Amino acid sequence: MAEIIKLKEYFGGNLAALLAEKIAQVEPRFADKSFVSKIEKGVRELELQDRVGLMAEELKHHLMPDHDYPKALHTLLQILGPENPNETGMFKTGYWLMPVAKFVELYGLEHYDISLQAIYEITKRHTGEYAVRPYIEKAPRPSVRLMKKWARDASVHPRRLASEGLRPRLPWAKKLDIFIEDPKPVVEVLEILKTDSSAFVKKSVANNMNDILKDNPDLAMPILHRWAGLRNPNTNWIIKHALRNLLKQNNREAVTVIKRCGESKK
Repeated sequence: MAEIIKLKEYFGGNLAALLAEKIAQVEPRFADKSFVSKIEKGVRELELQDRVGLMAEELKHHLMPDHDYPKALHTLLQILGPENPNETGMFKTGYWLMPVAKFVELYGLEHYDISLQAIYEITKRHTGEYAVRPYIEKAPRPSVRLMKKWARDASVHPRRLASEGLRPRLPWAKKLDIFIEDPKPVVEVLEILKTDSSAFVKKSVANNMNDILKDNPDLAMPILHRWAGLRNPNTNWIIKHALRNLLKQNNREAVTVIKRCGESKK
């Protein structure tokens, strides 16, 4: 029987060597051996998220001795490679970019515009749903405006990020209290995505509405009632998935919404 490798084991010396090789091709002065050695020694007792954080920290130390974040970011953007043509998640082909996304999340906040453009590029290959959260907290209004633009993007990945990054209760992430208190700006983005045909996007929109239902059912339910009136198959899927927990409880209003879609609750 093949040995099952824990996910965290992918974020160790081998990944450090891969990143170092790619960076050294762009920046020959990069201290690749030091980078790999620091990570190999540091990750031994760490779990996944702390391993990723250590890698981001060492990227900072090795790429920013002069504290030049824009220059370091420019180097990292050159190693991203081709866009992901598939609707796959963060632990698939682009998993190795997680430390790069973490680098932007931790160290780019004072450079809002170039960091958000970097997240846009990263998400087309990996995901930017965690990296974008501090930027949303810092500047919610311009961030929502940008998410509205991304919600209309030709690529499925920025469209998904437009929803996923704004989720009030995104798993593994700090809650966005501003949108727990008032989710209306999030809904403005979801309105753009409510008929999206991508399964990747639909699942995110449904999960986002599910988050909103937990804290603001009086706001979310009328929206789902209105969406049900569209009788759009993509929207119907979103509604059903958003209401999945309430349907398990046989919630009367949730059942009514599903009937309005023209479907049974099954």
